[in-house]
Amino acid sequence: MSTTSKDRLRLWLKVLKATKAVESDVRENLRREFATTLPRFDVMAALMQHEKGLKMSELSGVLKVSNGNVTGIVERLVEDGHVQREKVEGDRRANLVRLTEAGRIEFSRQAEAHEGWINAAFDGLTADEAQGIAESLDAVARRLDEGSKP
Repeated sequence: MSTTSKDRLRLWLKVLKATKAVESDVRENLRREFATTLPRFDVMAALMQHEKGLKMSELSGVLKVSNGNVTGIVERLVEDGHVQREKVEGDRRANLVRLTEAGRIEFSRQAEAHEGWINAAFDGLTADEAQGIAESLDAVARRLDEGSKP
């Protein structure tokens, strides 16, 4: 292996290690401060971006998880009063899910705290460093996405 190849492998391992550490911190903070989970936060974040709601299959696609994973999470959010489900006209098997007003308020509280946790996690980076790393990682993701398309 070339030196460049080994450097890239080390970079990947460091990205993975940092990702796991930040995700673990976020999961713990969500549990401790809001008695919730990262998957529930992710569902609420997706629904916040789609105010008119999403079909369950669309929500699964946005989150890149199976319908089965989303169903249980949505059910708990409905029980909490944060999400409402309604039938899709003309498709008796489909449900549209959207945040309730209480869900939007709760998600806003969680999102504000989440932003603070992420800011603290990356506190050692300047704005320019953070932007440079983000652009580099985005370029990798774009290149891989483009390579996987027929």
